[in-house]
Amino acid sequence: MAKPILFSLSFFLLTVFYTSLAAPPASESFYTTFLNCLKQNNTDPSISNIVFPQSNPSFSTVLQNYIRNARFNTSSTSKPLIIVTPKQTSHIQSTVICAKTVNVQIKIRSGGHDYEGISYISNQSPFIILDMFNLRTINVDIQNEVAFIQAGATLGEVYYRIYEKSKVHGFPAGVCPTVGVGGHFSGGGYGTMLRKYGLSTDNIIDAEIVDVKGRLLNRKSMGEDLFWAIRGGGGASFGVVLSYTVKLVSVPETVTVFRIEKTLEQNATDLVVQWQQVAPTTDNRLFMRLLLQPISSKTVKGTKTLRASVVALFLGGAEELVGILGKEFPLLGLKKTDCLELSWINSVLWYNNANEFKNGAKPESLLDRNLNSASFGKRKSDYVQKAIPKDGLNLIWKKMIELGKVGFVFNPYGGRMDEIPADATPFPHRAGNLFKIQFSVNWDDPAPNATLNYLNQAKSLYSFMEPYVSKNPRSAYINYRDLDIGINSFGKNSYEEGKVYGAKYFNNNFDRLVKIKTAVDPDNFFRNEQSIPVLAGKV
Repeated sequence: MAKPILFSLSFFLLTVFYTSLAAPPASESFYTTFLNCLKQNNTDPSISNIVFPQSNPSFSTVLQNYIRNARFNTSSTSKPLIIVTPKQTSHIQSTVICAKTVNVQIKIRSGGHDYEGISYISNQSPFIILDMFNLRTINVDIQNEVAFIQAGATLGEVYYRIYEKSKVHGFPAGVCPTVGVGGHFSGGGYGTMLRKYGLSTDNIIDAEIVDVKGRLLNRKSMGEDLFWAIRGGGGASFGVVLSYTVKLVSVPETVTVFRIEKTLEQNATDLVVQWQQVAPTTDNRLFMRLLLQPISSKTVKGTKTLRASVVALFLGGAEELVGILGKEFPLLGLKKTDCLELSWINSVLWYNNANEFKNGAKPESLLDRNLNSASFGKRKSDYVQKAIPKDGLNLIWKKMIELGKVGFVFNPYGGRMDEIPADATPFPHRAGNLFKIQFSVNWDDPAPNATLNYLNQAKSLYSFMEPYVSKNPRSAYINYRDLDIGINSFGKNSYEEGKVYGAKYFNNNFDRLVKIKTAVDPDNFFRNEQSIPVLAGKV
């Protein structure tokens, strides 16, 4: 009986010291206790090599490698006591068991692209990070058109491994190659093929998860409820997702991309009016993203204007595309000379960075994880269900120019997104949505007043957009994580706090997620600032 008492005492001292100037000794005490637990629960003699305490010379490097937002890489940012970097399933199982034993919070990180950094920071110290970057196995089976993908793989690695096996297969996921599979797939995941094939999560056929008891479960053993929940409900609320098995999709040998830009002086407003009519309803092989950004005017010095950029992928040839848009989108004025025909894998490179592609980037560059690199940024999201009228757009442009920096990305829906029921997965934003808005602002100035300024710009534009976006609830996309819309303190009002953001992310699917969460993790061990809460009275 002495051992549990010592364990409890160690954790009590840890909690006290962590909030004092004596944090390093507490961290070392915790490291020793935690490592001993891992060794008792795992037969791997090298398990100590995957655990990095704050005193380890590599701690800062391991922590910063997958910090993708510089807002959360400051001296005042909360730091984990240790980082665990598992290399096999048993390492995850032991980590979960030991973390639960000492009741320390786990943050689960795959690629670090969560916009609010909640996979590697916490408002509830102490905590540890379970970093999945070593678990990046990808097995592509072209004969059966499936792929097994571990959660620590990046989208770029997924695309490249498919390309190695086939030039006429792909997968519908995001355009940024360094995004981690674990968070992307579990929150929905979309990219340039969503109008043809839906979300990443719509193409998942199996998964592996380590649950709160340390058990490794697949689709059959976890059951359909949990399998449903981790395909759009955010996997970190329910356990540690280890892998997904996905159905590959067909792509033609030749696809077409283009980018056309217009300013307000070049009739950009009428272009956006027509884009809203066409982009969600056109041929489902065509994805036309619209980027809107305040820029300095070239015609009137010292003033600003707005630039609208239509950036597109068409799963077909340029001649057919020009014919389609000549009839449906005449204001775009697309010509064949505006188009670039290439392979699907090269369209991935082009869409990620057209300049790098123009300068000779090869598919192998998709394997570059671009470690320890981050700018400052903020994202928010909205859904538009009724086209914004021209007078509304003019008011929005005026507000954007007044603010100066924050921009929009309009992502069209329709096609396959209209065909999948809202409750097929936790991701509910299907039929009835014309497009999704991403509010986007990036900056390089590390000064706190600069950060505050840009955060306020994003909030101001978000507030201004209220009349033009979805209502009851004003919906949001969980993979564009935004802590402004609600944070859970996990007190006696946890369910009510969770519903504030949960109804926005999941609409009518929220309560089903809560019931599943309560069934599989009744003590709410797996939690973060915006995780799914358990039913009242269960914690």
